[in-house]
Amino acid sequence: MDSFFTRKQCECCGGSLDAGRIMSAFSEQCICILCSEKEKSDPEYKRAVDADIAEIRKGNYNYKGLRG
Repeated sequence: MDSFFTRKQCECCGGSLDAGRIMSAFSEQCICILCSEKEKSDPEYKRAVDADIAEIRKGNYNYKGLRG
């Protein structure tokens, strides 16, 4: 079973995931909403999101991310 929904702590900062969780734009890490917001200020964020979309369009639903 995938640990995304059962994980209790953010894989980036170690904080609680009680307020919500999302997959990192850069890797397969399960991160908290605060870390997700911080990712959006990264200069490579748009490139990471665009690469993910391109992989999904090719049928790759298991893309590891730019830093994965």
